[in-house]
Amino acid sequence: LYLVESGGGLVRPGGSLGLSCVASEFTVDHYAVGWFRQAPGKERQGVACISSGGGVTFYADSVKGRFAISRDNAWRTVYLHINSAEPEDTASYYCAANVAVVGGDLRHGDNCLDPGDYGYWGQGTQVTVSS
Repeated sequence: LYLVESGGGLVRPGGSLGLSCVASEFTVDHYAVGWFRQAPGKERQGVACISSGGGVTFYADSVKGRFAISRDNAWRTVYLHINSAEPEDTASYYCAANVAVVGGDLRHGDNCLDPGDYGYWGQGTQVTVSS
């Protein structure tokens, strides 16, 4: 299984951008998937995660209400939609599959943003928020 991110680019503050994470295999529907970001000189930060079936999501406080994660298992794709972009959102964005939760079944309220629980990392896509 490998994951490929796309959709990054330059967005103005307050603008929107959609990222995609496409999996190489349909087995991705057995995994919860997370989006993470890393800015230069900073640690990798969990942004959002979604259960294998898509019914449970969790967001970092810094993006809650602005970002939306979703998935379409028929297309082996997990999406991250960025709204009301802020300069602090500038980073490389990565998706990864959660290898710690069997079957990808998250419970509501589960904090699934620990990078240590994830494998099959993609190569990342750059998002720059600037006027």
